Amino acid sequence: MSLMRLALVFVGLLAIAVPALAEPRTMVIGYLGEQRKLPLPLGPLDEAVTDDGLQGARLAIADDAGTGRFLGQQFRLQERVLKPGEAPAEAVNAFAAAGISFVVADLDAAQLLQASAAPGAERMMLFNSRDPDDSLRQEDCRRNVLHTIPSRAMLADALAQYLVWKGWQHWFLLTGPHPDDLAMAAAFRRAATRFGAQITIEKPWTFRPANGRADTGHVTLQTEIPAATQVGDYDVLVVADEADEFGAYLEGRTALPRTVAGTQGLVVATGWSAVDEEWGATQLQDRFHKLAGRWMLPSDYAAWLAVRSVGEAATRLHSLDPTAIAKYLRSDDFLLAGFKGQGLSFRPWDGQMRQPILIAGPRLLVSSSPQPGFLHQRTPLDTLGIDLEESTCKR
Repeated sequence: MSLMRLALVFVGLLAIAVPALAEPRTMVIGYLGEQRKLPLPLGPLDEAVTDDGLQGARLAIADDAGTGRFLGQQFRLQERVLKPGEAPAEAVNAFAAAGISFVVADLDAAQLLQASAAPGAERMMLFNSRDPDDSLRQEDCRRNVLHTIPSRAMLADALAQYLVWKGWQHWFLLTGPHPDDLAMAAAFRRAATRFGAQITIEKPWTFRPANGRADTGHVTLQTEIPAATQVGDYDVLVVADEADEFGAYLEGRTALPRTVAGTQGLVVATGWSAVDEEWGATQLQDRFHKLAGRWMLPSDYAAWLAVRSVGEAATRLHSLDPTAIAKYLRSDDFLLAGFKGQGLSFRPWDGQMRQPILIAGPRLLVSSSPQPGFLHQRTPLDTLGIDLEESTCKR
């Protein structure tokens, strides 16, 4: 065969091979949510949101696709929302059958644990984007679960740092009756001890105030709440009301003119807030609002972090190999830009994503924790939440 013919054959083979090599590869990421009973709106400005979490994942998959396009990578979200009472095992099995290795688990704690143990889940990595329960990072931690939603310990530590930095070290802790309220109160107690604050007064919430939106409802609140908070002196009232039943009524109605902070009030610790516009957050807020027609909630942000983590790892590795991505996510090399002023990463001992916690007011950002002066041998971010030395996670 002449050199000319060999050259023509080589060119022909190259023409066939190049399109195949350039063909975009697709990473399918699962989203597993559950239908929830919506709480009654507390005030006229409250909006009923039925797609929180899901919209964050949708925005992130679009972001992943935009970045991956330059590397020939494609990303797609496969969504499944469980009906009330439906177990997650069938959905996990379907994801596994479809070859899906990464799933945003927008589930409550019990459902998350079931999903992580379902057949096929051992080949997956689940991202907890909903439940802040500390036990999921402690005795109930799982090897195949990472957490992008902050834990209660992280939220409580962030608030405690800010209050101590302000010099508000004497707290009145007011706790609701529900299990989640009690768990949040326990996190506040731990944080107070950890950072040198004192809970000088502690009381359960037992009142059932009239609805503030009813006729003359504010009159009843105006008399009942001062009676409930006539307990002595303190610097700040820290409220543990995850059910959002009474905390919003407290500001401006307490017996003493004191700041209300915690799950409600003038100062709230949160993973994300619509009032944040620093560190480039405005562009994320605007893109989300354009997509969803509402403001981004903490559950949206946590789902966004989960999907973006996979996309970021794929970009850095130039690969969609699930094993390589999973290993990279757990490594010291992984950092994700999360519009919070510094890179975010996963703690190797419990899978919790390190991240600053916003201290947000109703209309403006107040601060961000870790606060100045709170130091750590690895990173100041590890001053928030369960540290390595106190971890009981065995994965």
